[in-house]
Parts: sequence; structure tokens; C-alpha cells
Amino acid sequence: MNRPQLHLLACSALVLLAACSSKDQPTAGANADPQAAAKDARRYLSQPLISEIYTADPSAHIWDGKIYVYPSHDIDGTTPEDDLGAHFEMRDYRVLSMDKIGGPVTLHPVALDVSQVPWAEKQMWAPDAARKNDTYFLYFPAKDKQGAFRIGVATSKSPTGPFEPRPEPIKGSFSIDPAVFTDADGRSYMYFGGIWGGQLQRNITGTYDPNGSKTDLQADDQPALTAKVALLTDDMLEFAEAPRDVVVLDENGKPLLGGDHDRRFFEASWMHKYNGKYYFSYSTGDTHYIVYAIGDSPYGPFKYTGRILEPVEGWTTHHSIVEWDGRWWLFYADSQLSGQTRLRNVKVTELFYNADGTIKTLDPLVRS
Repeated sequence: MNRPQLHLLACSALVLLAACSSKDQPTAGANADPQAAAKDARRYLSQPLISEIYTADPSAHIWDGKIYVYPSHDIDGTTPEDDLGAHFEMRDYRVLSMDKIGGPVTLHPVALDVSQVPWAEKQMWAPDAARKNDTYFLYFPAKDKQGAFRIGVATSKSPTGPFEPRPEPIKGSFSIDPAVFTDADGRSYMYFGGIWGGQLQRNITGTYDPNGSKTDLQADDQPALTAKVALLTDDMLEFAEAPRDVVVLDENGKPLLGGDHDRRFFEASWMHKYNGKYYFSYSTGDTHYIVYAIGDSPYGPFKYTGRILEPVEGWTTHHSIVEWDGRWWLFYADSQLSGQTRLRNVKVTELFYNADGTIKTLDPLVRS
């Protein structure tokens, strides 16, 4: 498939977005300029799935032949930007669904609001979802009343909600960006964590330290802080074990170092399986890549393999990968509509593998 075909994958141009989404939703905020973006649409590999609201951090799932996307919901708040992400003030979740890639996208009503979560105060950041039997689970990070990120879970009988939150966060949870992977044997694992605003460096012992480092504790010549993974209980509501490190190794079999900003973990864990191998992918944060590492177990270790996505427009990059209709798809986000890093829009494009199982790197922008 050539670049023009990929470029037209989600919608042929931004001016067709109305045909790609439900029509009874409020328009995007005043900072969005769809006309300006439409004039420059050829710069982008793919186009926003919706323009009615701002969305980011898309976790995609295929259930009963239908595609559901669980994004964060960006709002235009007043908090100044900083390195810890205080300007990401999201307060609720809304689910997107579609019958096929490139088809109409439905924006569903609010699935969960922070006001419904007894333990949470603010910043409902990147979520994920899972299904077991006839129950759907929404996993989400939020800051508690003490300013510590915890991970909560809410349940519903519908993939689009509304979701009923548990009264307390998952015991032993901390940090951000939960991503749940269910293996062929039915066992489900949660991957999570993020440095800087994600607070991994404030949870070195598993207990939140409000006086810990603001950004990281990673010496350039020491192993980098890692994402975490924990097996979930059969009811999908708690950790069945203490979280373990997700170790990513370099070409020499050594853990990636803190100074290796082009490859070390920052946030946005995702796990998928391809040809019997486990692909752990994540964002490098301040260098703005989506990269991946391959292992033989959901626990790893994983060998760093390469880049999936070059930097997008906007500071953040966060993704998910799913197989649908015999092809593989990358969901991601950028700031095409608003031009502001706090107001993003989700996208999708096809993902391609080489014969040896490596992933072909995608560039989300036509760079001059």
C-alpha cells in the first residue's frame, strides 16, 4: 500500500470527518481550526477519527467483530504547561466505536466521570479496557486526594458503558497508563507505568513518596526505570502478584540505560502477540518515538528491536495495536486539529511486518 492510500485510510480528507462520526455531538473547541488543518491535510499519514471532541491515548479492542476505542478525553483547561503534565486535566471517558476501519465512527456518551470515583480527584489519564465472560472492565489512572496516581477499575455489561467504578483503586497499584493483555490461555496481565509526571520515580519501593524526584532518578550509566507488569486475578479486579519490572535489553543483552533516551521506557505500555512472540511497545517520551521490544514470555525479558512510529505533531505519543480483518492497525494521536499539545485527536493507520517479524517504521508526517 502506498502513502496516498495510507493517507486516505481513516477518511479521505479532514473535510469528510462529518461523514466519519456521529452528527448529534457538540463541535470541537474554539482552538480547533479544521479549515486550516484541511488545507494542510496532505502533511499527515492519516486523518482524525473524530473532530467533535479532543481525544488521545487510544486503546483499541475488537469485540464481536466491532472496533472499540477507549481514549482519554482532552479538555481546554487553564493550568500552564509543565514537564509533569499538569496541563492534561481530563475528567471523563467517552468510547468510540466503528464497524470497520474507515467507516463511520460513533462517539458514545460519557462512560465514566471523575466525580463518580470516590477515591479520585483529577487527571483521568490514558485508560484501557478488557472483557471477560459478559463483563467489560475499564482500567484508568487518576490522582487521589494526596496527589498520587493510582489505577482504578470500573465495570459494565456494555462495551460503551456507563461503567460503575470500584470504591477503591487496585491494591498495590501506582503510576499511569494501564494496558491489559489477555493471552491465549486466558490469563490477563496489566502493564503500566510512566516516569516524570507518571510518578514511577516516586514509587521506587511501591509506596508513593511525595518528596521524590519530580522527573526521574535515572543515572545515564545505570539501568533505566522500567514499566511494570502484574498478573490479574481471575475476576480481573486486583493484582494476583506484586508488580514485576518489564526489562528491555539492548543488543548485548544488557538492560537499557537511563541515558538512552531514544530507546528507554518513558510511558504508554502496550502488549500484543504476533506469530507466537510477545511485542512490548511504548513511548520514549522526551524523544517522542513509539518503539518496541520482542520476548518469549509476557513477563519478558524483551529485546529492543526498533521504532514503530516517528514523532507526531505535538509533544506526546501514545498508541495501541490490534488485528482486524486479517490486517494490523496502529491507533495513535497527534495535535493536528488544535495545534496544542494538550488538545489531541486520535487516528489509525495500517501497520506492516517484515518477513522476519520486525515492524516497518511509520512516519506520521510528510517532513520537508
